[in-house]
Amino acid sequence: MGYRKFLCDSKSSGFKGPFRRGFKKQNLKESNLPISQETILAAIRHLRTSDPVMEKLIDLAGPFTLKLNRDRFGMLVRSILSQQISTKAARSIRLKLDGLLQPDTLGAEAILKRSDAELRSAGLSGQKVAYVKDLSARLLDGRLQLDRIGRLSDEEAIEHLVQVKGIGRWTAQMFLIFSLGRMDVFPHDDLIVRSSIRELYGFEELPTKQQSHAIAEPWKPYSTVASWYCWRLIDVKNDPTMDGSAYPV
Repeated sequence: MGYRKFLCDSKSSGFKGPFRRGFKKQNLKESNLPISQETILAAIRHLRTSDPVMEKLIDLAGPFTLKLNRDRFGMLVRSILSQQISTKAARSIRLKLDGLLQPDTLGAEAILKRSDAELRSAGLSGQKVAYVKDLSARLLDGRLQLDRIGRLSDEEAIEHLVQVKGIGRWTAQMFLIFSLGRMDVFPHDDLIVRSSIRELYGFEELPTKQQSHAIAEPWKPYSTVASWYCWRLIDVKNDPTMDGSAYPV
């Protein structure tokens, strides 16, 4: 998905967030089901009829092939790895990290067992080492509850996730899309999404937040699918063999 933009948030002291307050009535049930074919077809029909530009992009890019990543911890690690670097570089670091952790698999305990120097040897910056270790520590001590986060609304889930060092709104939105399968997420800060909107809708410069949201308004309630097609546009132009189901890394 090209270069990433993210917001870095400061460390939170102690457990805070929606779990402590209790769930709201509209909160969702936890689900491990993939996005249904019925939902995908409804999304494609909606986008085709609501936005002629998106209709042409769907014809160009082909089927919607997003596959959910149910390894929630691994998904967050991969999103952190993707920050501010290319997809190719992020995938290279991920493979090196997987090799470093052997015979363990990617998990919080395995991360914390490795020294900072070992993790840096896999290609992680010192900052990202701190991020993945904070993520691991919060998961193990219960401040981060990934097993229950699917019950939260989108905004509540984002609030819960951004307590972790290095997880800002963009990274949290990637989690909503690629792990929880939420269908109406529009990551307006994503550089590739903004670049695709500029190209598709004829902006001379990258669109502002207000402009991006105005373009995306007809996409609701399937903004996730339209955003995926914006990412896919870059691959179709530059590397059609890129596996679109493997986003974000």
